Parts: sequence; C-alpha cells; structure tokens
Amino acid sequence: MLFQRRTHTCGELRESNVGESVVLNGWVDTRRDLGGLIFIELRDRYGITQVVFEPTFNSSSHENAKQLRSEYVIAIEGIVRKRPEGTENNDFATGTIDVMATKLIILNEAKTPPFPIKDSVDASEDIRLKYRYLDLRRPSIQNNIILRHKMYQVVRKYFDSINFIEVETPVLMKSTPEGARDFLVPSRLHKGKFYALPQSPQTYKQLLMVAGFDKYFQIVKCFRDEDLRADRQPEFTQIDVEMSFIDQEDIFEMVEGLMKNLFEDIFGKSLSLPLTRLSFDDAMEKYGSDKPDLRFNLEMKTLNSVFQNSSFKVFQEQIMKGGIVTGLLAPNCGNYTRNQLDVLTDFVKKLGAGGLIWIRVKDDGLESPTVKFFSEEEQKNLIASLNAKSGDLIFILSGPKIKTLTMMGNLRLEMASRLELIKPDTEPKLIWVTDFPLFEYDDETKRYYAMHHPFTSPRLEDIALMDSDPSKVKARAYDLVLNGNEIAGGSIRIHSAELQAKMFNVLGITPEEAEYKFGFLMNAFRYGAPPHGGIAFGFDRLAMIFAGENSIREVIAFPKTASGMSLMDDSPSNVDEHQLKELHIKIKT
Repeated sequence: MLFQRRTHTCGELRESNVGESVVLNGWVDTRRDLGGLIFIELRDRYGITQVVFEPTFNSSSHENAKQLRSEYVIAIEGIVRKRPEGTENNDFATGTIDVMATKLIILNEAKTPPFPIKDSVDASEDIRLKYRYLDLRRPSIQNNIILRHKMYQVVRKYFDSINFIEVETPVLMKSTPEGARDFLVPSRLHKGKFYALPQSPQTYKQLLMVAGFDKYFQIVKCFRDEDLRADRQPEFTQIDVEMSFIDQEDIFEMVEGLMKNLFEDIFGKSLSLPLTRLSFDDAMEKYGSDKPDLRFNLEMKTLNSVFQNSSFKVFQEQIMKGGIVTGLLAPNCGNYTRNQLDVLTDFVKKLGAGGLIWIRVKDDGLESPTVKFFSEEEQKNLIASLNAKSGDLIFILSGPKIKTLTMMGNLRLEMASRLELIKPDTEPKLIWVTDFPLFEYDDETKRYYAMHHPFTSPRLEDIALMDSDPSKVKARAYDLVLNGNEIAGGSIRIHSAELQAKMFNVLGITPEEAEYKFGFLMNAFRYGAPPHGGIAFGFDRLAMIFAGENSIREVIAFPKTASGMSLMDDSPSNVDEHQLKELHIKIKT
C-alpha cells in the first residue's frame, strides 16, 4: 500500500478534535488484544495516542491489527472520539480521546528490540549504546536531545542580539599540543605530514580578533585524545567566544546575560545578578576545590593560626614548611561510631592522606586520641574558629597546601552526601572563580606548565614575577562553576609578541619551538593585535546539568564509551591495506 501522510502528531489530538478524520504515523508502543477489541498506543516524538481497532467499526483494519507487534511502523486513518467515561488516561496529554481506526498500513515490521523502549529500562549502558538508534526512541533521551536543541537556539539568538558574528574555523589544522594529545589526520597529498583535529579553536579565534572581528562566537566540535570518564568524550562541543577591546568585566557581563537567558528559557529558574565571585585561593581554602559546590554550607577553615606555636610535631613541621592545617566541621555528627570514623579515614587515605584527625565536641570539651597533644588555648581557639557546638564532629588534615585542601574538599563532598545536604529542590548555584595561578609546577619534570593555556595573560602587576618567582604570578583567568561543575573557562589573552615570548620562555618552550608551533600567531601579533579575551563553555556538561543527568553521554546523540569506542558502528576500526598505502602508513604489529 502507498504511504499515507499524517495530519496530526501523536501528541496533538484533544477533545476539540472529536469527530475529525485523522491520519497518524508512528511506532507501536504497546498492543493489547482483548479478543473483540485491539488497543495500541501509537508513539512518535511528540507523544502517544491510543488507537482502537473494533471489528464492528471496521473489520479489515481489525484483522490487520492482529499482525502488529512492538516497534512496528504504521500509518492509521480513523475518527477521533472522546474516551468512554472512566477510561481516561491522565498520564498522556491525549488521554481523554482515542482514535477509532478505519484503515491500517504497516509501513515496516520490526524485530523484537533487545530492551523495552521505556524510560525505566533495565539494560546495561553498553547494550543501550550498541543499539543507540533504539535507545534514542526513549522519551527521556529524546527530551534531552530536544533540550539541547533549544539551548542551541537560545545561545545563537542571544549572541546575534548583541552583535556577535558566528564564524566557522577549520577542523583540519596544525598540530600544536597544549596539554592533551592531538588526534592526528595523515595527509595523502603531502607524504609523511599530518593535520590535527582542534583541541579548541584557540589560535583561530585570536587571529579573528587580529583580523578585526571584534565579537566572535561559534558552537564548535573539539577533539582531545585523552583518558575519558563520565563527563569527557574524545569529541565534545564548546560554545566558543572571543571579544576585542574589553577587560574581564566585559566578559562577566556578557556571560551573565547568556546564563540569565538559559536559566529562564531552559531551566525555568530566575538568576540573580551579578554572580558571586571567589578567588582561586579562597575557593581552595574554604571549599577545597577550584570548582566549589556552594549548594550547601560546609566550609573549611584554615587552622595555621590556631596551631602556629603548637608542640604537636605533625602540625609544627607542616606549618614550618609552608604547608597547611585545615579543618572541617560536621554538624551533629559527634555520635559517629568508631567504624564510621574508620571508613572516613580510609576514604582520605585512598586520596593520599597519611591519616585523618577526628575530634568529638562534647559538653565538657573535646574527645579524641589527638587532643592530648593540644594545649587548652589551642582547644579553645579550635572550637571558636570552627564555631563548634556540643554534638558536632571536627576533622583535621595537614600537609602540602593544595594537595591537602583538595583532599579535605573531597571529604567535604562526601559528608554532604552522607548528610543529604543536596535535595532535589536545592537551588542551583552559579559562581565565578577568578585569579588563578598562571603556572603550576610539576615536580616530576621539574618545569612549569600553564594552568589554563600558554596564551593566558598574567596580571599586569605580576609580569615582573615571571622572571623572579613564576609560582606567585596570577592569571587574568576565570572559570564559571555551576553546582560544583566547571561549565566555562576563559581568560584575557596575551596580545603582545614580547609578552608571549616571555610566557613561552617560562614554560621551557624554546624560540625555535615557539616559532615552529605558534609562529603564525606570534607573527600576526606584530601587525597590530587588539587587547582581547574570551571564554569557552563545555556545552555537553551544561546540557547534562540542565537535563538533570549524571553523564554527558545522556545528552549526546551518538556518544562513545568510557574507552572511546562507538559500540554501535564499531569504531575505531581497521582499514584495508590500500587505504594505508595511499596515506603512506604502515602498521607495526
């Protein structure tokens, strides 16, 4: 039979359509055969409509309906009627009507799917990814993809409204490793040479600023050949933004405007502006993270001043070496058993801590195996610093500053989980983290690395420190953090060839290496580069949070596994010898 075009979607019909002749197309979601009557729920991405096949109403369509099975693709023609009283289904927008079928066309049969096409599916992620085209039929996944689409539209509309230009940058570019590994693409025409897939359009967007496009944005694919986890993919999507003749405040204002629109149009929540700002140092000392989750109030306290003159050797040694003593108060946890405390001690030991000091706060003072090493004044000041009350529990860690703060930050998150401090209705928390270190030192390689990337500008007042003490240089860099997730990061860029050369020198990049890797950019700076800066959003992560998911794979149409495999089409895969020969490549086994 010929295909019959639909007049309505499966989520469209209401009581106002009663009596109309309609044509619906879709998939058979469920089928119930009651002997005399056959009911099917017909599904498309818009919703579900119940269709009734009754022999006395139309015998031929009823006979044909006996063949139907789950996921058959069909077209039906019929008359809309109001459902008999007591048979309405409030779970569906179409639940007060059904369609009495007069004609049925089976457009395609279907094998029994490997898992039910339902939201509450009990199937492993590997099976779902292998049959992703079936998984994408599930309403929750379709809603995630539709939400992502709506986010695209909000982003484009916003940037167009404030005079930004969307510019596409190349997908085949020069390999300029910036931390993660590049994906390399061999050139057939240029033997032995390779393109790279961009880790980001960083150099291109800076060149666009040199070219005079003062407001650029792009929703762009980026590629990094790195170890993966739930919130990483080898290919991912960024909202990439760059602006000229601006300072940090201009970036903040622009980004906050976009987030306000996304919160209202996608999240359905209002956003109070301006956003809270935390320096990197404050974020680490108070929350043990450069992407702190502020949806709950557990705040760490630096206790160096409390134990400045302590006779307790563990603290004394760390303070003398420039380390830190940090404390965390767990309210109303003073009744934790020794077993519970041992579990928490093992938790921090797995993170690299030598141990965990715990102290119960009681009416008559502090109780802990360690308290005997503290003077009465230290105990008094400890209680005051943490605002501790009877029934509370104190945790203390000491050691090298960043490492120790990070471990306590992880314990803070663990306690928030144990105390159930984040409820489903907890308001989202969006903040800026600013004033990052420009460099981080690696003890293994004995050299400095750029904390963000090598084009990030130092604070102007810190430039002199690049020669004398790079560890003290702060960057004109900023991250946007939502619910403990970094969703965007950016900086004011270096626009001077001389300052860029100084940056490369601190990073141990020789002039020859800099010229080979970045000569085109540094040369462009010599032709009049404006002051500029920008930011890039992790779009997949942002969509994940807005969708209420825990993995970005749930908001990407065709994601890879944690090992970078596409189980659906079995990639990466082998290629034949002819292809390899054309690319001048030989595989060594």
